[in-house]
Amino acid sequence: MLQRYKLIMAAHKYYLSGLLCLALAALPATHVYAWLSEDGTLEVNGFIEDESRVRDGRGLSKNRNTMQVEMSKRFKPGFSFHGTFRATYDGAYKFNDDEFGNSAGGAISLQSTQSNSFVPHGRGIVLPAGDFDNVLNPNEGLEVLGEHLHSPRGGVTFGVPVRPCDKDERGCIRGYLDADEDELISPEFNDRWDFIREAYFDINYPMASGSSLDIRLGRQQVVWGRTDLFRVLDVINPVDFSRNNIYDELEDIRIPMGILNAEYRMGGVGPFQELNVSLMWNWEKFRPHKIGQGGSTNAIVDAGNFFRGMKNCWDNGCTVSNFANGVTATDFPKNVIGIRQANLPDWEIGKTQVGGKIEGVYQGIGFSLNALYYYSQLPSLRGGIPADDPFTPAVESQTFPYLIAFDLEFPRVTLLGGSADFYLDSLKTVFRTEFAYTSGEEFANTLEPRLFSESDVVRYVIGADRNTFIPFLNRHRAFLFSAQIFGQHLLDHKLKNTGKGRAGMPDWEDNWITTLLVKGWYKNDRFSPQIITAYDVRGQAAVVEPSIDWLISNNWRFRLGANVKLGNGARTFDDNRSAAPFPNTGGVRGPAMSTGALRGFEPLGRFRSGPIGMAQNEDEVFVSLRYRF
Repeated sequence: MLQRYKLIMAAHKYYLSGLLCLALAALPATHVYAWLSEDGTLEVNGFIEDESRVRDGRGLSKNRNTMQVEMSKRFKPGFSFHGTFRATYDGAYKFNDDEFGNSAGGAISLQSTQSNSFVPHGRGIVLPAGDFDNVLNPNEGLEVLGEHLHSPRGGVTFGVPVRPCDKDERGCIRGYLDADEDELISPEFNDRWDFIREAYFDINYPMASGSSLDIRLGRQQVVWGRTDLFRVLDVINPVDFSRNNIYDELEDIRIPMGILNAEYRMGGVGPFQELNVSLMWNWEKFRPHKIGQGGSTNAIVDAGNFFRGMKNCWDNGCTVSNFANGVTATDFPKNVIGIRQANLPDWEIGKTQVGGKIEGVYQGIGFSLNALYYYSQLPSLRGGIPADDPFTPAVESQTFPYLIAFDLEFPRVTLLGGSADFYLDSLKTVFRTEFAYTSGEEFANTLEPRLFSESDVVRYVIGADRNTFIPFLNRHRAFLFSAQIFGQHLLDHKLKNTGKGRAGMPDWEDNWITTLLVKGWYKNDRFSPQIITAYDVRGQAAVVEPSIDWLISNNWRFRLGANVKLGNGARTFDDNRSAAPFPNTGGVRGPAMSTGALRGFEPLGRFRSGPIGMAQNEDEVFVSLRYRF
């Protein structure tokens, strides 16, 4: 660990030390939190921040410089405007371009266990329909799928183009994962105008008997959840996981959307101390999660790399490790396997997203009942698209069952759920709980001809917060303990023992993730150490993030910490190599569907590993400095 701290300080010894010295020298004698107009109707504040991270084995993984400006303008009582504008510049793509920028990747070799060797990309056995074009798909600018996360150990891997899409367009999925270098460095400046974090009008109409109608219209975050880190009800806004995987505050990584949120506040009604009804209409064109594309610094469960490699296989052909007979690196021509396209919903009034909530307080218990009709923000891999048989010279363009050729789809989902929070004085503890039932979600399934199936899902979370004194650490200030357990259950889970192995859904039928935050305060609450931990029960993987937060003055804030993963890491699962989708597979017709006899880390093991397990080799140390104005 000491070596990692030396790495990060060495990487920024001039930049950070100079910035910190400037910060200490420039501390103002008095503090102004915000600029306020003379009439008091306009308030402006914001911050400037530098955050740098160094990843073990890969060097600088983030050098993000951020400027955020927040403003509020009150036009008259009950009518105001609020805006938040953010711009970032991540220098990791320039300073460490050998890993993440224009010079990333290189020539690769793919495992061929039959000969106990590694075969260069483009040099696998050639199927009868012919090889792929090495001019269009050369052996350069590539990484082997998962090479930074696990050893080969059999399984299906292939080359992933890892340079920005303006440098290398291979594998870029139009309209979904196709960021150029500028968009990776400054993601807010894109065709969706993401530099406008929030821009909405607040309108309040007082009504009879103390009730009121509150309307918020514009780009905003709508927060339904009562818990942190993993979402159960809080699913209205998509999330930018490419920013820092799952480890940033949700407030910073939710993607604001154009929403009309109307809430009728009734006050006390009958046995309820408070009762409110709200309706939500997300009228902006659908947006999925930002999961990170192939070659970006963060790609949750490494899905962006898998998608980009598969898209390259479809467009240009590719060499796949251990494929023919399950043991030999094989060259596939284009339009046989891979991802053809992403089908994001177009904007139509019938394709917008709507929801509603009843919220209140009953005998000291805060509660909500929620309903939402929305699109899944994560894609489904739907097989059954027209493809070519590589064992024939003809171009069939027909569907073949169990073939690993897909479109990315975003299915409609219906969510019903609720939440509650209450305080138990006898335990001096606040309890929080959420529950959600969804229908319409889709999951990978190697037992199905199209390699996916639908399942209803139950998700829930129970959390508890308690302030507790630890006298030997601090006699005068309590520590905050916040614990949560997140659960997920797939009601239509399918996993079958075929006699040769297990096949079906790689997602666990039941899984739980536990989290714990311990936070303390010293020096009049200006110095705050904390530790956050999370553990994936079925993935058998954990993350520990200790950090210190130092409020140097009312303007300046300094953070230093580490993000360390523990556990088993990547897991194996049926990879569909034992399926025989084509009528003639090397002269021998095999079973149509997978027997589950062949398994590897890639591609489906990622769903067993989860976001923590798939990041086992991404230990980082970080430092940040923020000036608030």
